[in-house]
Amino acid sequence: MKVQPAAFLRTTLPLGIDMVGEYDSGRYHSIWLPDHMVSFWPDSIWTPEFTDLAKASPSPHRHLDGMAVSAAAAVLTKNTPLATTVIDTVRRHPSLLAQSALTISHLSKGRFILGLGSGELENTVPYGFDFRKPVSRLEESIKVIKLLWHSDGPVDFEGEFYKLEHARMDTEFYDGKAPPIWMGAAGPRMLGITGREADGWWPAGSYTPEDYAAKLKTITDAGEAVGRDMAGFTPALTQICLIGDEGEIDEMLEQPMVKSIIAMLNAKDVEQFGYQHPMGSNWRGIMDFDPHVLTRERMIRFCEELDTRMIRDIFPVGTPKQVAAKIKGFADAGMRVYKLMEYGAMGGIRFSANSAAKVRETEDEIQKLVEG
Repeated sequence: MKVQPAAFLRTTLPLGIDMVGEYDSGRYHSIWLPDHMVSFWPDSIWTPEFTDLAKASPSPHRHLDGMAVSAAAAVLTKNTPLATTVIDTVRRHPSLLAQSALTISHLSKGRFILGLGSGELENTVPYGFDFRKPVSRLEESIKVIKLLWHSDGPVDFEGEFYKLEHARMDTEFYDGKAPPIWMGAAGPRMLGITGREADGWWPAGSYTPEDYAAKLKTITDAGEAVGRDMAGFTPALTQICLIGDEGEIDEMLEQPMVKSIIAMLNAKDVEQFGYQHPMGSNWRGIMDFDPHVLTRERMIRFCEELDTRMIRDIFPVGTPKQVAAKIKGFADAGMRVYKLMEYGAMGGIRFSANSAAKVRETEDEIQKLVEG
């Protein structure tokens, strides 16, 4: 069973793009680059009162353009594919996404993967973008991208969101191949679009191997229903985890920034594990997240009300071997590429100092399990 880790290249300041040489070593399936305006960390507790990370960085929102950093990484690497994780189709017109993807594909000599998603509130609404019908917009955006990529000469298109009149994109594919499209998706409609249109998938929330397998089957069934050969489809996973011994884990779980992980989850997902979400039964996780409006008082109450057993039950938590055993379950469910997001590092500087080494150790343990 071929299972590989992915590398994660931050697109925030300070920019660690000097790491791409290590990431291009052959160890990793691909290098994943996020594209955000804002992070999922509340402003009100990104202060020295709550975390010493605020002393190292004045803001958790020092984001750079994910496509621009991908282009830079493309010319600094030679072997490993690059993937955006993910670019929403609210902030960028599909014609620009189509052109940028082709540009980075040429810069990387065919190694660029266009990762797309429907977007989140914090990256769109504060900037005046229309966040209505984000899934419909995504679906139409993919149609426009593919129309421009695969048409000879000018094309016309009139949809609900976009209109083309005599539009053309005559730039040929690098080596005759269109950039693959991967999707961040979780809901039934998004999974269906993924199966019909995409070449790879990250679940935006899949917390058990059983759930992962069910979602992957929905994707595969949707693709096969329209006559696609899904043998080359790549099931991936971005997995939040905490890695450490029991004493370290106990300390991590007391830190406000670690507790804030649960604010990214929607109430329904939390309820499946037998818990009530501290943000209320209607909370939609990252779809509702606006770090500016989550006040100090609200976050203090959130942290006080949070049962940290919730984090242990939902995410892989423990030593490298313990976390690896849980990731093996996702591999058995069909996952082939994964990135561990070790959020124990959000507990503070002393935890973040060893986070990368813990991830590498866990990756090595995973490879032993899947190759054994």
